[in-house]
Amino acid sequence: MAAHYDVLIVGGGIAGLSLASALAGNCTVALVEAEQELAYHTSSRSARQLIPSYGPAVVQELTVRTLELIAARDAELPEPVLAPRSFMLVGSEQAVAAEASGHMRAITPAEALELCPALVPGTFTAAGLDTGSFGCNAPLLLEDHRQRALAAGVDIITGARVHSAQRVGSGWQVGAGMEAFEAGVLVNAAGAWADELAVISGVEKLGLQPYRRTAAIAAVERPLPEHSPMVAAADNSFYFRRDGEDILISPSESVPSGPEDAKPRPGDVERLVARLNQVTTLGITEVRRAWTGLRTEAADGVPVAGFDAEAPGFYWLAGQGGYGFQTSAAMAELAAAHILAGRGTAEAAGTGPASRTAQALAATRWSVRR
Repeated sequence: MAAHYDVLIVGGGIAGLSLASALAGNCTVALVEAEQELAYHTSSRSARQLIPSYGPAVVQELTVRTLELIAARDAELPEPVLAPRSFMLVGSEQAVAAEASGHMRAITPAEALELCPALVPGTFTAAGLDTGSFGCNAPLLLEDHRQRALAAGVDIITGARVHSAQRVGSGWQVGAGMEAFEAGVLVNAAGAWADELAVISGVEKLGLQPYRRTAAIAAVERPLPEHSPMVAAADNSFYFRRDGEDILISPSESVPSGPEDAKPRPGDVERLVARLNQVTTLGITEVRRAWTGLRTEAADGVPVAGFDAEAPGFYWLAGQGGYGFQTSAAMAELAAAHILAGRGTAEAAGTGPASRTAQALAATRWSVRR
C-alpha cells in the first residue's frame, strides 16, 4: 500500500530539509533520501560561509533574505548558527573588480595585510572586503531543520533511493527503496542527481551539471588570528579560512563530473599546499583530512526553483551551485509559498509571492536548458 502525502521531497540535503521545515505543519510531507544518512553529499562538505557579495544578483538577494531568516531563528536557539566572519578577495585589480559587487568595498593591499598578516606582500595588487559575511554552523542548521520538520509531523525516510516515478491522475506515484508513495507534488531536491530523477519521472531534464570542489583541513606553523576573514583569490584559484588552530583550504576547482560520491584526486591538495605556502606565511605542515563535494549548476549559473514547464506537480529545487546554504532559507520560503498556494503549473509560479525572484529562478526560463 502506498503512503499518501501532499508533498514528497526527494533529497535530504540542505535544500530538501529546509523546504521540509518550511512546509511542516501546513500540509502532509514526506522526505526521502537515497543515502543512509541525511546531508551525506554536498551539504556535509560545505565551506560554511554565507557571503552576500558572492554570486549573481538574484543569488545575492536570496542570501540577504536567508541571513535574515536564520538570524531570526538564531534568537530562539541556545547556540547560534551564524557567526560574523568577513570575506576578502585578493588578486589583480582587474580580477578583483570583476568579482566584487555592491556588498563588497575596495580596500588597499595594506589594509588587506592588516586584516590577514599571513598574506605575502606583493602577491596581490588589489583587494575587496565584505563585512556582511557570516560563518555558518552547517551541522547545527541542518539538525534544526530536521528537528523542526519531525516535530511538525514530516516523515523522513533514509536509505530510500527513488527507482520509479510516474504521473497518475492528479498526483505522483513514487517508488523509493522498499516504500511506495503517492503525492500531489513531487519536489526534486536531489542535488547532483536532479536530472537523473527527472529522467526516472519521465520529465525532460534541465542539463544540470555537477562540478567538483575539493577542500581540506590542514595544520599550520602559524595559525590565523581568531577574527581573520575568509580569504579567496579573485581568479578562483584558492580560498582559505581559520578552522580552530588549523585552516580550511580549497583549490576552488570547478571540474565537470557525473553524479557520484566524489573523492579528492591525487595531486590536487598537494599543489594547493605548495601554492599557499608561496603566497602566505601560514607554513602548512600537514593535511589532516580532505574531501570533495559536487556543486550542481544550471547553464546560466542561477539556481532553479519552480514547477516544471510540462509536468504538473513536478517542482524543481536544484542547481544551487556553490550557493546552497546561503540561499537555502529564502529558496525554501519561496518554494513553500508556491506549493502551499496550490500552484501545480509553471505558468502560475511566476505570479505568486516575490514574482520577480520567482521568474528569475523558474524552471521555465529560456536560459536554464543546455
